[in-house]
Amino acid sequence: MLVLVAPGQGAQTPGFLTPWLELPGAADRVAAWSDAIGLDLAHYGTKADADEIRDTAVAQPLLVAAGLLSATALGDALGDGIGLAPGAVAGHSVGEFTAAAFAGVLDDTAALRLVRTRGLAMAEAAAITETGMSAMLGGDPEVIVPHLEKLGLTPANVNGAGQIVAAGTMEQLAALAEDKPEGVRRVVPLQVAGAFHTHHMAPAVAKLEQAAAELSPADPAVRYVSNKDGQVVTGGAEVIARLVGQVANPVRWDLCMETFQTLGATALIEVCPGGTLTGIAKRALPGVRTVALKTPDDLDAARTLVAETATA
Repeated sequence: MLVLVAPGQGAQTPGFLTPWLELPGAADRVAAWSDAIGLDLAHYGTKADADEIRDTAVAQPLLVAAGLLSATALGDALGDGIGLAPGAVAGHSVGEFTAAAFAGVLDDTAALRLVRTRGLAMAEAAAITETGMSAMLGGDPEVIVPHLEKLGLTPANVNGAGQIVAAGTMEQLAALAEDKPEGVRRVVPLQVAGAFHTHHMAPAVAKLEQAAAELSPADPAVRYVSNKDGQVVTGGAEVIARLVGQVANPVRWDLCMETFQTLGATALIEVCPGGTLTGIAKRALPGVRTVALKTPDDLDAARTLVAETATA
């Protein structure tokens, strides 16, 4: 079974969208999305520097657009004979919006409009207090979590494969760097502009609720695995409610991967800008074949994986 996944904030790098815009129809599609959300996605994906695309209000819709664009390119590369039909979809943090579009809960434009609202609201919330996130590599969650709580930090992303991301104020993160939990090899600051998936994001939830109330979501056409608890969600309204609430709650990617295993996953493709989730999967999901879509050059490997999974 194939799982299609979408990465979260921090995966973006300057110019990463450039080769994708050279594909037939891609520039027109991105231009239409840009008009719909009032943000020049092509500029930010090709010419903007690292600081510009670190801005939450920019990074979030840019990542969703890249994921949708690369998934469309993969579908085009497969042709009519195979088709892109994953057994399950999921996204990490903002990647859940990409996954919601994959599942047919929202169309591409609606997903981008909602995530544009999310990015703006979370940027405003992040501006209230100087906050951030740091990844810890190694260690035991049973040791790490109490240590974080002692420092006033939140385990905002429990990613599995020996990785937990802490979130809180910059002072709290500095204290973590000086006082690592036992067994943690490194503490790595992430290129994000706030303490996402913590109480610091509570002001963004109300604004996202207002925007979500105007939507008419469809039920997922494929299995949609939620960050909240790793469970498969079958109702479109419930998917949207979870997207809203997840802004201020921890991401449980470890539980998502457990569900992939339970469902019988044998292959995993991570859409652009791929690499983060496939890296975790290689450690946490032994035997599951992976492909990360970083540039269009990766489409051939993804096409082969889809074909082999379909005929297995």
